[in-house]
Amino acid sequence: MSAHQYDEGHTVAGWTGFGIATVGTAVLGLGVCTVSTPLLVAGAAIDVVSLFAAWALHLAGWGKAPGKRPREQWGMRVRDTGARGGHPGCVGCRMAGRGVRRTAAAAAAATATAGGGAASGVVPVSAGEVEPAAATSGG
Repeated sequence: MSAHQYDEGHTVAGWTGFGIATVGTAVLGLGVCTVSTPLLVAGAAIDVVSLFAAWALHLAGWGKAPGKRPREQWGMRVRDTGARGGHPGCVGCRMAGRGVRRTAAAAAAATATAGGGAASGVVPVSAGEVEPAAATSGG
């Protein structure tokens, strides 16, 4: 049995991003110590690569969704089967166009609860639908 009863979130995506970022930060530090612009640029570029590498691995299922995971998914080498559909509340998944998409009914409910309702003239349109013609007012 594990020494802890919670998921620490260690993932392949996290450790890979951390490792690449460590190298980038070391190159940045060397650039600062030697006052070398090429080393500073190279270190910053490596750090940017670490972000994209961790993001790509997260989207491929080697990352962790925000929040708690089921106990059987606590292992670092366990791939997340729900990553393809997107994680709710995950900024990285939303940036990739994944996650919970609002349907027309959900958009209408959100508009109605925000005080807009049908009187605001906002008509939710789901993907693939043609926008309705604008209503003309006889004012």
